Amino acid sequence: MTSSVSCLGDAATAVLTTAAPLEKVRLTRDHAAAWRDGLLSPDVPVPPPDRPARPERPELKLPRDMPKRGRGGSAQNRIALLHALAHIELNAIDLAWDIVARFAPLGLPKGFTDDWVQVADDEARHFRMLETRLNALGSSYGDLPAHDGLWQAATETAHDLAARLAVVPMVLEARGLDVTPETVRRLRDFGDAESADLLQTIHDEEISHVAAGHRWFVHLCAERGAEPVALWQELVGRHFRGGLKRPFNVGSRQLAGFGPEYYEPITPEIDRKPETR
Repeated sequence: MTSSVSCLGDAATAVLTTAAPLEKVRLTRDHAAAWRDGLLSPDVPVPPPDRPARPERPELKLPRDMPKRGRGGSAQNRIALLHALAHIELNAIDLAWDIVARFAPLGLPKGFTDDWVQVADDEARHFRMLETRLNALGSSYGDLPAHDGLWQAATETAHDLAARLAVVPMVLEARGLDVTPETVRRLRDFGDAESADLLQTIHDEEISHVAAGHRWFVHLCAERGAEPVALWQELVGRHFRGGLKRPFNVGSRQLAGFGPEYYEPITPEIDRKPETR
């Protein structure tokens, strides 16, 4: 199916105002294909909504009210893990379209839009992969509660593209690179090679998302005459409440061009663990 809109802003708004997850995925994939094929103009006639539409299920809770996930290999624990990851990917679709609609009108090169439309497309595909795996395990997205803190980063950084890039791809998505290898290892130990392979694919593709964040952050720094490491550390200190955590997947971060000179100096020394390789 081809895109039903004619400009980039309308494509982003259509996705952001769609609540049903699989319809959000379908629209994203259609609009991303239309952008790649040159069928959408770059116009963004209206700003994106402050908050994307959400389905009735899952029930959204504060992070502190979420039930603790078990770490064992039971089907219930694996479903909870995959459900949490699907929720992250669904939010990531909206985060990518929001960055396109909110910041592309600032006069950035076309490559900026190309990158973040591709990120949205990847996140949509990742959500569909996780939903398919949940279905195979007898579940589906919405069956479990999910936390409502993921959009906080978008709200906190809506005023500044540099802050958005510093926090979303270069902290939150980079954290995904850090924790996924251990999760993949545990899934293989539990005998769930299919889920492990799925998460490995997502991890490998997310490296390009962190790379896009770093690339455009450095681009903005050059425009502003700012030193990237110092500005990143300043913005993370100002806009990210969670604090950086070890271990770091230094290898995958390096593949994204995101070296330890950024994050090591502002990471607490407490509970230092060996870095992930």
